[in-house]
This record gives sequence, structure tokens and C-alpha cells, in this order.
Amino acid sequence: MQFELTEEQLQMKMSVREFAEAEILPHVMEWDEAQHFPIELIPKLGELGLLGILFPEEYGGAGLGYVEYATAIEELSRVDGSVGISVAAHNSLCSNHIYQFGSEAQKQKYLAPLTRGEHLGAWGLTEPGAGSDASGTRTTAVRKDGGWAINGSKNFITHAIHADTCVAFASSDRAKQSKGITAFIFEKGMKGFSPSKKENKLGLRASETASVVFEDCFVPDENRLGDEGKGFVDAMAILDGGRISIAALAVGIAQGAYESAIRYSAERQQFGKPIREFQAIQFKLADMAVQIDAARLLMYRAAAMKDQGKKTTKESSMAKLYAGEMSVRVCEEAIQIHGGYGYTKDYPAEKYWRDSKLCTIGEGTSEIQRIIIAREILKAS
Repeated sequence: MQFELTEEQLQMKMSVREFAEAEILPHVMEWDEAQHFPIELIPKLGELGLLGILFPEEYGGAGLGYVEYATAIEELSRVDGSVGISVAAHNSLCSNHIYQFGSEAQKQKYLAPLTRGEHLGAWGLTEPGAGSDASGTRTTAVRKDGGWAINGSKNFITHAIHADTCVAFASSDRAKQSKGITAFIFEKGMKGFSPSKKENKLGLRASETASVVFEDCFVPDENRLGDEGKGFVDAMAILDGGRISIAALAVGIAQGAYESAIRYSAERQQFGKPIREFQAIQFKLADMAVQIDAARLLMYRAAAMKDQGKKTTKESSMAKLYAGEMSVRVCEEAIQIHGGYGYTKDYPAEKYWRDSKLCTIGEGTSEIQRIIIAREILKAS
């Protein structure tokens, strides 16, 4: 088995790291405090190929795989999880849904500008009354001449305000429940389609999260994405890949927190020596390193399987579950190593901890991941 990145993958990893440290690191706390979504970064991310990593060159993408994708998300999140999750939502949710289930005309019209960084993507599944139970979608799609009238709302949507293209779901036949949900492509400026409340979040504050509202929004037939009634099934398939990116987000955040703890433990002196010389601190660092490596291996296993065209429902959920919960633990230990300073904004530990918590919630809570894993292992037994 191969446990090392290729030379090309390492070069990509280092180029993303250099970009993150040069373009993102100087602004991390400024953006966090102001809840500023750095829209000015989008063209630069596009130039670097990070907004079309997974997609063929014919659509303007980089033509790479999930291993490279996860590596890039980890490197961005090591510096700022807000940028990591934005790149993840753009790639593996909005753009990937169009790539996987869109018509050729839809790919040419919508996917190509997304992969080049000319447009920003959003993906709307969650509703005020349909979170873990995504099949409980209340947004409706009613047939009209030449299209559909959409009414309802979505919340906790990344890029809801700035997105140029949004994939969202509506019930086209409520009697069929999950088998009556259909996906549609919405464009910024469509009449009846508008952003709403922006969330004031605990962490990942530079990543834009808001609601979108549909008020008699007319969507033409050519904007239906995939087969009618297959939206929920397609969404679950998209989340298999999306959860790999959340695992990468979690690993990157934990890695950043771990590195900050390493640095601080070398600088901080107590009882006449650096605190890294005390066994209590050494044991914390050792446990942190082991957990990060274990999560990274689960992440890469799922990514490699995805690149091989294998089903990854169980493996994606395992990676997301373990990495998300690991990240919270590691970031909390980073605060503990910093002591009182870990509780202040003078050091990055507190921000890493705030950012990490989303990894146990977004794209399916830890509890939902356990349900999925149990279902998959029992199905195979």
C-alpha cells in the first residue's frame, strides 16, 4: 500500500501551502473579527485551479482527483478553515452536483464558469424544519408552463449571498416524500430568488453562511437538474464526496492547532525550562499527533477509493466522523497547552477550536454518520 503522496501531489500541496501563508494568513483574525467573506480571494483561488480541482479540463477544471482535492482543503484549513470550507462547498457540492447529474448544456453553461472561478457556487438542502431529516423538505416545486414555480426557503447555506449559481432542492410531489424531491439550478438575479438572514456564527466566521428564500420563483425546465424525483438520491451521492472534504477540513484545522501548540510549548518557559520538556505536555502532543495521523489516513483511504470509482458511503462517513470529533479534541488540547493565553485572541488556538466544531455538524452530524456507518456494516454482514 502507498502511504506517501507522489512528487506531483507534494508540489501541489506546497503550492497551496505557500498561497495560504502568503494570501490568507496575514488576514485571518481581521476577517474572523469582521465576519468578512473574502470574495477578493475567489479569482486567485480560480487561477490556482482550486475551484475546479475535480473536473475535467474540457470544463475548465484541473482534472485532478479526490486525493489532491483533500490535500488542498487540508492545506487551506491549516491556515483558515473559513477558506477551506468555502472551496469545499463550491467544489464538492454545487459544482460536483452539476458535473455528476447535469446535462451537457448545463455543464457548459454553469460548470465551466464555476471551475474557472468566474462564478461562485452554493448548494441548498437544509431547511428550518429539515436538517438531519433532509427528506422532510417543505420547499415546493409546482409545474407551470415551461417550468416550475418554487416556494420555500433554505438555511445554513454557504455562499448564499454572493453565489452566482445555486443548486437547491424542492418537493415536486410531496406524497412521494424523499422520492418526490427534485433538484434545480438557480441563477443570481432570478425573480423571486433572494438571500436572507446571514448567520452570526461561533466559528468559520469568514465563510459566508445565510438563508435563501424562494417566492414564486420561476425556474425553466432546462434548469431542472437530474431526473424529476431523484434529487434526494442524487444529493446523498454528492454528500459521499462532500464528507471527504469535511474530513480534510477537520484534519487541516487540527494540524494548524497542533503546530501552534508545538510552537508555544517551545517558547513558553515554566520552572526554568520550556514546557515541552514536561512529560504532561509531551503526552498531549503525542496523542494529538497520533489522532491527526489516524484521521488523515481515513481521509486518504476514502479519497483514494473515490478516485478508483468505488462506493465510499461507509468510508466517507467514517473519515468525516472520526476527523470531525478528533479535530475538536485536538483543538481543545491546544488551548490547554497554551493555558490562559489559549483563552485569548492573542494566539490562534481559540479560533481553531471554534472552527473545529462545525466539522461534527455540517454535511451530516456525528450522530447521522454513526447511523450511516451502522447501516452499511449491517447491510454487509
